[in-house]
Formats: sequence, structure tokens, C-alpha cells
Amino acid sequence: MTPAPPAVDRTIPDDARREIERRLRAVESEHGVRLVLAVESGSRGWGFASPDSDFDVRFLYVSPPDWYLSVDLEERRDVIETPLVGLWDVNGWDLRKALWLFRKSNPPLLEWLQSPIIYLEATTVAARLRTLLPSFYSVNACKYHYLHMAQGNFHTYLQGEEVWTKKYFYVLRPLLACRWLENERGVVPMEFERLVDAADLSPEVRASIAALLTHKRAGAELRQGPRDPHLDAFIRAEFERHETAGVSRESPRADVEDLNVIFRAGLSEAWHAKEHL
Repeated sequence: MTPAPPAVDRTIPDDARREIERRLRAVESEHGVRLVLAVESGSRGWGFASPDSDFDVRFLYVSPPDWYLSVDLEERRDVIETPLVGLWDVNGWDLRKALWLFRKSNPPLLEWLQSPIIYLEATTVAARLRTLLPSFYSVNACKYHYLHMAQGNFHTYLQGEEVWTKKYFYVLRPLLACRWLENERGVVPMEFERLVDAADLSPEVRASIAALLTHKRAGAELRQGPRDPHLDAFIRAEFERHETAGVSRESPRADVEDLNVIFRAGLSEAWHAKEHL
């Protein structure tokens, strides 16, 4: 099933949206590139931002055509990272890099394409990629990514008698993404509560998650407290279940020529469009 284009979210305050658009224009001007997509990632995209949450803006861009016609292309930097200042975390990937990762069913990129908060969508690149998702999407590759993310975050953040409780989200979200994939629901959505609603969870686990969401949205960014026994039990049971079943890292093998077509079209549209940021 082809995913529908995400709707533009209107919950971002107007002043914040204007500042983000200003920063995106500065990226184009300072780096001499054209942006084709800019979205929100992180807690605001996941749906549980607190008042002081960062704005995690992620974008795709195209460089001038001659940039790609270079002997040393493989040695050139294909990401743009801006300084993290205050609440503004703004970074992006070159389109060629993004298409290569799309070919591998890269989960962060797939989530960006479905973000509920869009700041900019120029050219037909994102729409074309959404159309190709069924051909390039790999359940195995995505499940491998999310499971290892959950395991890594658990060992990094959830050790000891007291933990930063918001870090439970960094383990729960990828584990619930694995559940989503196992239930054959298609591409994993960015929104956390959609993953929760779709999962078969005990009342105790649901209550603990609801309490976490309440604290997080109230602004408890750095609240430290005792471990949650219900969430700990769920997490450990999921790890044991996946260890028994095993997870393959196999990626799809769709025709890369489809991505070449998107790359060429995006390059042409971006540099011949009458209007851009």
C-alpha cells in the first residue's frame, strides 16, 4: 500500500516556524544549495514534546549540478550540520546520499518522509519517494535497526536504581516499532502514540506509558526517578523474545534506476524552479 503524503502540522508556533524558515534560507544561501524537503524529527515529530523541547529540523538538499560532475565526488562532504544553538537543531543530507540510504530502507529517512510536521516540500522528490516506498521498504532491515537501537539505548540510559525517566521513550519507541513491523502494518510511523495504540500491551504497561507522556508533555525534560517495574519487565521480555526469534538484516533489491530518475528530476526541478526558499 502506498503511504499518503503527510499533512502539514499547524501546532508549531508561528514565531518558531518563521525562525526555522529563516535558518533554512540561511542554509541555502551559505552553502549554495537548494532544499527539497525539511521536516520535524525528534520529540515534536513523535508527539510528546515538552514546552522546552528542541526543534529537530531535518532536511534534504541538492547541490549545483556541477558539484556532482566531479572526479573527487566520493570524497566530498554530503551532509550539512549547523551549530546547535538554543532550541535549534538543524541538519540535513545531500539528495544523492539520501537516495542511497533509501535504497537500503534507512529507517530515519523513511520517518522523515512521513513526518507530521513539514516546514518545506519543494520539487517532486519526496512525493516520488513515498510512491516508491513499497518497492524499497524492507521489514527485516528496519526491524534490525529498531531492535539494535532499543538495545543500545537500554544499556546506555536505563541502568542503575534511578534513571532519567524520559529515556524510557528511547527504548519503548523502537521496540513498539518492531511490534508494528511484526504485525505487517507497513512503514513505521513517526508518531509514538500510533505505535502504542497498535500494540497488544498489558493495562499496567499502558498506564505507565500514559504517565510518562503526561510528565514529558508537562515539561519534565530531566526528571530522574526510580525504575518502572512494568516497563522494565516489558522491555526485558521483548529483548528475550527477539533473541530467541533472531533478526535478519536483509535489505531490498529494487531497481536503482528508479532512484536515478528521481535524482535527475530533483536536480533539474531544484535549479530551474522559479521560486525556492
